[in-house]
Order: sequence, then C-alpha cells, then structure tokens
Amino acid sequence: MESKLKVKIVRTVKVTVQPFTNFFTGFERIEVVQRIFGKKTKEVLQNLKVEFSGRRGYMGVSNLDGHLIISAYYLKNGNLIDIYLDIIHELVHVKQFMGGKDLFDKHYGYTNRPTEIEAYKFAIEEAKRLGLNDERICEYLKTEWMNEENLKRLAKSLNINC
Repeated sequence: MESKLKVKIVRTVKVTVQPFTNFFTGFERIEVVQRIFGKKTKEVLQNLKVEFSGRRGYMGVSNLDGHLIISAYYLKNGNLIDIYLDIIHELVHVKQFMGGKDLFDKHYGYTNRPTEIEAYKFAIEEAKRLGLNDERICEYLKTEWMNEENLKRLAKSLNINC
C-alpha cells in the first residue's frame, strides 16, 4: 500500500521530553511538594520529564511512563495561579503513578476518583495557603467536562463551599 501512496511515513516515533527543572524551578522548596515526595523531592523533580503538547487543554500525567504533559497554549495563556495549582495537582499524580496507582480507574467518575480527590486536596491546601477564598477555589475547580452537580460533589469532598 505504501508504494501506491508514493510517500513514506515513519510511524514509530519517540516523544521528546525535557527535564521539569529546566522550566519549573523552586518547586523543591514548596512545603506541599516536599510532603508529596518526602526526602526524594529534589531527586524526583530532577528526574521528572515534561512534554509540551501543541494541543489545547491543560496538563496531565502520561499513563505510560509518568511524565508530565502540558499544553503549551495553556502554559502561555492560562492564569498563573491555576497553572501553579495544576502543577501541584499533577505532581500528586506523578507520585501516585510511581506507587503503581491506576490514574484513570474507570470504576469511578472523574469527581469520585480517589486519585483525583487526593490530588485536588493537595492543590486546594496550597490554594488556601495562598489566601484564595472558596469562591476563587470553585472557579479553579470548574472545568468544561464537569457539570454543576459534579462540581458541587467534588467541592463537598474537599470541604469547599461552591
């Protein structure tokens, strides 16, 4: 079939990733991050890779090898506080991945998934440390894939009044 197309397409490619610490510095000094990784905080962050995606969206953790995937568009145009809190959130997922947890357990909806609730707890704790009120935290929690009922369920599990 390839000969009919008169082109060659290399279909096995490697994802190019960069060291996290080349783009995000000082996270090893943040108390909440130190609590996530403990004594291995500096080592984990130095070894963590980040992939900048051309797709719209936010950020997440690869379920193949646990590296961060961040939308370059979001990084450039998103709210700085939201980006910071998302990084905290995703670092919890990195730790969960390292511990063998299923980050995408289909037995749970997004707002009920234990890995998501744990990650949000760390992010919300940091949001409160920064002085964000419940209204602003609810704004942070709300996403386009979450309806009002799911937002309220998540907020309730995080002791946030939305």
